[in-house]
Amino acid sequence: MDRNIRTVDDVLKLLDGLFAPQADRWTADAADWWDGFYADRSKPVPFFVAKPDASLASYVERGLIRPGRALDLGCGPGRNALHLAALGFEVDAVDLSPTALAWAEERAREAGATVRFHLGDAFTLDPAALGGPYDLVYDSGCFHHLPPHRRVSYLALLERALAPGGHFGLTCFAAGAMGCELPDADLYGGSGLQGGLAYTAESLRWIFSDLTEVELCRMRDEPPESAHFGEPFLWTGLFRKDAPDGSPQDTQGA
Repeated sequence: MDRNIRTVDDVLKLLDGLFAPQADRWTADAADWWDGFYADRSKPVPFFVAKPDASLASYVERGLIRPGRALDLGCGPGRNALHLAALGFEVDAVDLSPTALAWAEERAREAGATVRFHLGDAFTLDPAALGGPYDLVYDSGCFHHLPPHRRVSYLALLERALAPGGHFGLTCFAAGAMGCELPDADLYGGSGLQGGLAYTAESLRWIFSDLTEVELCRMRDEPPESAHFGEPFLWTGLFRKDAPDGSPQDTQGA
């Protein structure tokens, strides 16, 4: 008889186990699945292109964020991490997949970019050991692969990793356009997350309500000749972590 639930982490791990093992896309055990996903670089996967998100490029161009310390969550082949490094950011980039990171490191060498790549589960990383807290935490396509209970872990990671005045950038599936729209409770005891969860603008505002919304909109569609990546089935959001006194304290460039 097991009576081993004592902490929040114990509860989260228990809930992880309610999903079939092959449904796991969010823990270190999923590395093999992601390795298989990235093994064929010729696959027509939209985000395999060596282009940064149009939204991320726009944030910098409009002065919404400025170069500082950045953490790229679920960096894949490194397209956004390399863009940030080229703009003068000090970048840490994390992914579960050795295959994805090997591709990202090749791209970095070819571009002459300096990025510190880290293999592992973002939830177990120590931001202080990596170089945080960060002025920017950026996630393009990681969040929507998390089961509902791991949003708790995600928010805790943002709280640890973001400096006061820092920004959180997000790209994720938009309801009505891409992703699973089952209610959270219906996902447990089933086969998985059906390729990723869809979100409405209202749900994203609620989940990240401890942060100040700067911008939340659908990603614009970018033509093939564009220098940027853009698909209209995605949300793009930028949020700010205000200082304890409620002011939008700016630590970038410090």
